[in-house]
Amino acid sequence: MNYQKNVSTDLIADGYVTIIAGPCAIESREQLDTIAKIVKESGLSFLRAGAYKPRTSPYSFQGLEHKGLEMLKEIGDKYGLYTTSEVTDAETVSEVAKYIDILQIGTRNMSNFALLKKVGAVAKEQKKKVVLKRGWASTIKEWLLAVEYITSQSDEEVILCERGIRTFEPYTRFTLDLSAVPVIKKLSKLPIIIDPSHAVGQSDLVIPMSRAAIAVGADGIIVEIHNEPEKALCDGQQALNEKQTADMLAQIRKIAATLGKKIR
Repeated sequence: MNYQKNVSTDLIADGYVTIIAGPCAIESREQLDTIAKIVKESGLSFLRAGAYKPRTSPYSFQGLEHKGLEMLKEIGDKYGLYTTSEVTDAETVSEVAKYIDILQIGTRNMSNFALLKKVGAVAKEQKKKVVLKRGWASTIKEWLLAVEYITSQSDEEVILCERGIRTFEPYTRFTLDLSAVPVIKKLSKLPIIIDPSHAVGQSDLVIPMSRAAIAVGADGIIVEIHNEPEKALCDGQQALNEKQTADMLAQIRKIAATLGKKIR
């Protein structure tokens, strides 16, 4: 059975909080299909999954690359989901864009200006949205200037993503800067979403930080979920399982409602 896409291609829409969910990395067709079904049956419309994975350790799983992109397009089409995945270098941007709807630039590449300009050019040519994550040691001013490398090449929508910054606190993976949301809304007209998974690095902290993100006015969240987090090849410790995903959605749906919004 193939599903239809039930929302417009716009990542951000008035009156809604957008939830982008999926695994850190595509591990197999079966794994991605299972997770995509969870996303669809949860009433969501956006699937995230990594094909090219820049990892701190060269010995960690690096992703399925082109094969993963093919799976992502196939399964995104099957379930009627818009897809997003990370682009990691200028040489592969055009290739990645052929398979996905939203180009994601990770924290390591926020200051890769050649990549940003290439993404802007490809976004314009192929009509793609762009998510730009904040560098883990970047100021908000530097982050906003990085956007201009993209928008100098394209007028396509850029969505900012706060994913935690490096501080002296070692308990969490990074420190989630929730104040970035009202600051961005004060300084610009750009939409901003939150990545609680990479910020905290622990699944039991993802739900409370997701609640906080919606409460502070974020336009959405991008969150890692997995059908079997304990077996994940990448960042399983921060991925929500199916039950946790349902709990998170139930909780943030209530918070969104108090702000006159719905989740999608």
